[in-house]
Amino acid sequence: MTNKLAAPYRLAALKIIYLQGCVAVVAAIIVFLGWGVSAGLSALAGGAVAVLPHCVFAIYAFRYMGASRADQAYASLKRGNGLKFMLTIVLFALVLKHFPVILLPFFSSYVLALFSGLFAPVFFKH
Repeated sequence: MTNKLAAPYRLAALKIIYLQGCVAVVAAIIVFLGWGVSAGLSALAGGAVAVLPHCVFAIYAFRYMGASRADQAYASLKRGNGLKFMLTIVLFALVLKHFPVILLPFFSSYVLALFSGLFAPVFFKH
């Protein structure tokens, strides 16, 4: 069971993930229009590799809050970070091994989606 104190933090994290997803989709559309279908799909795959692990982290890590659940909150945050790291590695391996991606749009979209999370406080003040 999740803690009600964690809900605002989970919502803030999901807003950032939503922004990252929108940036990744817009980047994929721009790449698709400029370089074609294969490059657009590569950019979309790069965005997905960036966004999906963050989504898992946000859902898993912000389950508990408060002084009475400090140990649970710490363990949940640790597990969420580990899951995010492992999922990122698995997604990179799957995409690069099984799909014919163009590396420049793939990694550009990945990095753009990651950096958009750094600038999220500009868009979401509260």
